[in-house]
Parts: sequence; structure tokens; C-alpha cells
Amino acid sequence: MLIEVLKSKLHRVSVTEANLNYLGSITIDEDLMEAANLIEHEKVHVLDLNNGERFETYVITGKRNSGEICLNGAAARKVQVGDVIIVMSYAMMEFEEAKSFKPTVVIPDTATNRLV
Repeated sequence: MLIEVLKSKLHRVSVTEANLNYLGSITIDEDLMEAANLIEHEKVHVLDLNNGERFETYVITGKRNSGEICLNGAAARKVQVGDVIIVMSYAMMEFEEAKSFKPTVVIPDTATNRLV
């Protein structure tokens, strides 16, 4: 049996930009992507702690060490610059493997979105 479990989590990053006129996605600083074990085009869930929005999108690689967290396309309507969000991805795995699997959780500095 396969189950879906938390694979990666960026906990409490701040939205730096919302770009309605882009095709869609979330642009994330490459340093944060690597630290959280996220890859470009990976499906993620975004939870906005300021307004309660929860939605899905996919990751686009942002400029390294920029602190960039930009919601693009329709997702730009669900956030405001400065909102604090959580970004999570999940993986399918066998039940027994999931029992010992440890997700990657990254808690950067919320003010700068930089690794501490």
C-alpha cells in the first residue's frame, strides 16, 4: 500500500512579490529550494498564515540567496506581499518506509527568507 506523506516544508517564509501577469507557480530562492529538498516544477501546497488561503501550485527556481518568494499567475490573487506562508510537498511511499521517513523541514529567518 502506498501512502502520501510530508516530504519537504518551508516553514514561515514571507511573500516578497505577487506577479499576476505570469503563467503561474511560486518562485523560490534556489538556496531555500535546495535546503528544503524541492526541485523545479515540483507540486507544492501553499498555506497563507495571514488569510487562511490554501492552494496548490508548482515551484520555479528563483535567484540564489535573493530571499525571493513570489506567487505568480492566479496564485498572486491569494496572497499579499508580506504575508507569511508555509510551502509543503508530499511524496508517495510504501507504508513501512513511511514509518521511518523523516521529512526535510526548513525554518528560515521570516524577515529575510534567508537560512539561519
